[in-house]
Amino acid sequence: MKKYLFIFAILLVSLTSYAQSIRGNFSLLANQLIRLEGFSGLKTYPISTATIDGKGNFKLSYAKEDFGVAYLISSDEKPLFVLLTGEEVEISGEALSAVETIQVKKGKENLLFEKYAKEHPRREQALSAWIYLEKIYSLDPLFSIQKTPIGNIQAEKKRIKEEDASFLSNLPTGSYVAWFLPTRKLVSDVSTIAQYRTEEIPATIAAFRQLDYTNARLYKSGLFKDAIESHFWLLENSGKSLDSVFIEMKTSIDAMFLYLIKNEDRLNEVTNYLFDLLERHSLFQASEYLALKALNETSCTLNADLAKQLESYRAMKKGNIAPDIVFGKNTYLNGMSQNMFSRLTNLTTPYTLVVFGASWCPKCKEELPKAIQNYVKWRNLGVEVIYISLDTDQAVFEQAVKSYPFFTYCDFLKWESPVVKDYYVFGTPTVYLLNNKREIILRPTSIDQVDAWVDWVLVKGNK
Repeated sequence: MKKYLFIFAILLVSLTSYAQSIRGNFSLLANQLIRLEGFSGLKTYPISTATIDGKGNFKLSYAKEDFGVAYLISSDEKPLFVLLTGEEVEISGEALSAVETIQVKKGKENLLFEKYAKEHPRREQALSAWIYLEKIYSLDPLFSIQKTPIGNIQAEKKRIKEEDASFLSNLPTGSYVAWFLPTRKLVSDVSTIAQYRTEEIPATIAAFRQLDYTNARLYKSGLFKDAIESHFWLLENSGKSLDSVFIEMKTSIDAMFLYLIKNEDRLNEVTNYLFDLLERHSLFQASEYLALKALNETSCTLNADLAKQLESYRAMKKGNIAPDIVFGKNTYLNGMSQNMFSRLTNLTTPYTLVVFGASWCPKCKEELPKAIQNYVKWRNLGVEVIYISLDTDQAVFEQAVKSYPFFTYCDFLKWESPVVKDYYVFGTPTVYLLNNKREIILRPTSIDQVDAWVDWVLVKGNK
């Protein structure tokens, strides 16, 4: 019996040794619920919750697997970020929304985090102001003759940068905060660098390319998504031509894959998010490159849904010839059956916009009215529209398309439709712009993008 009690005691000690706590006092949040949430890649997850007592005291626990960054949040929905590094943390203040009253009382790494979080933005603000003044004193003839102020401005800029760098270099070696703060600085400084310190863009991009998305510290940092978005936002807003931007994005994707191929789960997660990000920003050359890069990677397996989505880029990328479409009896124009053509190749217009949608698709209800509104203009400029519905009920389909001025078609097979499969449609709306040889010349993500192309290529191009 003593033997089992001894084993139980060891197990209890080993379990509790991993549990650490965040405790503190928020004087204005008495009797309210407070929770601690952690980061896991692109998502957050609950760690623990507690009710603050009548005097404002609270205690929340976290475990070894929660190591990284988390945030405290209460009913005011104002988060306070904390580092979960195995240390006991103590915080006090009036409320999470009253940031100016909050102080870290205990926890070495959190004290350093708090200090830098307060000082770095002020240094950045002062640095931006000195840069602005430096331009005035360098370029304006009224001030450029004054050499002493220019020298003083440059000296102060140098001092601010060195002070910031010194703080980061003196962080405890091997600590989480020593990794986290420079990474957070990299992500948070992007917009300032793009606007005021463009000379730092190459070094900043190089630093982003060194980030390892399989690193657990990054995965649990709350910076996982921000790092991807900031990296590609900076590339897009680097001041280079669009062709040069695409070259840079391809280089960045290659750099990311050097790490991602080591971890199948991370490769799927990052590829899925980045592909959607590039598509939303209409950066189709980059999204196509990413799709083909992921599909050609043999060391990892893509999940089925992502693989299907990316496969459409291999089969239906710009420049490829789209499959012909054979139309059956359910082809309509203004609600009336048409026998004017039986297949896509019979169309003689210079361009054809093929739109896949459905009456049950919320996004289609936003996009299709725009196509209706622009149809006459497009048709006069040589762009025909064919709407292919994924509806399964003929009455619903006919009701939905009765006001459409362009050709509509439905075989009521939804995702099993041969046309849907031939065109690799995995969501609605899906749109392709073809020329009279059925060559794919555009894969727009919105009707607005189609109209912009018409205005740029067909309207301005004819002037």
